[in-house]
Amino acid sequence: MAKLIYSAIASLDGYIEDEQGKFDWAAPDAEVHAFVNDLERPIGTYLYGRRLYETMVYWETVRTDGDQSAVARDFAEIWRGADKVVYSRTLQTVSSARTRIERDFDPAAIRRLKESSVRDITVGGAELAGEAMAAGLVDECNLFLGPIVVGGGKRALPDGVRAPLELVAERRFRSGVVHLRYGVVRG
Repeated sequence: MAKLIYSAIASLDGYIEDEQGKFDWAAPDAEVHAFVNDLERPIGTYLYGRRLYETMVYWETVRTDGDQSAVARDFAEIWRGADKVVYSRTLQTVSSARTRIERDFDPAAIRRLKESSVRDITVGGAELAGEAMAAGLVDECNLFLGPIVVGGGKRALPDGVRAPLELVAERRFRSGVVHLRYGVVRG
């Protein structure tokens, strides 16, 4: 059975984007990006909200020749090799291969996907991840906390959801980013 993993890059005060909707401050350096690549390598399916999908679809067409760094080329190949499900009531078409649109988030369908998948699944986008957390579907959280306080914006973790967590791993990077990996405690 596959795990459902939520990963987010957030400010120290817990936001994935600031009050203006910007997240340029969250761009990972090469060391963090290589680490993220290793976390993403075993992923078979990405579950995205519309806005995050529209950001990530960049990886579908980015050149993978010498114009890109080695970590960027590696991530593009990882991303292209996985299936994508976009949850949106407004998106009419997708612009990447191996991608389908679902109009509504269905926890029962995600449970079936977890049971039938041999590779892990990630959920991306704070709102969608919040729905998955509220439904008790998330098995692991990977939080990358950046050395910045942005003072407000879109929260990385949902309000109104209680989930006991156990710290499984941590890593500090030269840039000041800290990775915290938590498993959800069941039972």
